Amino acid sequence: MIQGIFETHINVSDVQASARFYEQLPGVTLLHNDTQRKSRFYWIGQPGTSMLGIRENYPSPLVQRQHFAFTTDVETLYTAADELAQLGIAAQNFYGESVQDAGELIVFPFMPAVSIYFADPDGHSLELLAMLPHPARPEQPLMTWDEWNQRQAQQ
Repeated sequence: MIQGIFETHINVSDVQASARFYEQLPGVTLLHNDTQRKSRFYWIGQPGTSMLGIRENYPSPLVQRQHFAFTTDVETLYTAADELAQLGIAAQNFYGESVQDAGELIVFPFMPAVSIYFADPDGHSLELLAMLPHPARPEQPLMTWDEWNQRQAQQ
């Protein structure tokens, strides 16, 4: 029955400020601008596969921090922090360490995946996540990407 997640919507405090932020991100394409409802809808990646909606002060003027992850691939993740920095967006690892300042990326062995985090104007936690082509290792703790690669080379 359920085959994936098609869309997510977040509450923002200023739809124009959020629109400027999201519309500068590679892979995010404006689908629809509903000025009456102060809402915008975006295709994420290929049109028709995933959608993000932002809406000002809905369902309330209290914006609570939310989290979601964008899918990417390992090759793109190598350059993503620099691309974000060029847009004035700070990227961090899972522990909140600056990726631009040599913070190491963290692998989640239970998936396995590696990612970077950044925030939108309302502080929503956004993640760029790349699945890794290895078997899941749920018994292993979180580790740096270098540690993960070393362990994979030993197997």
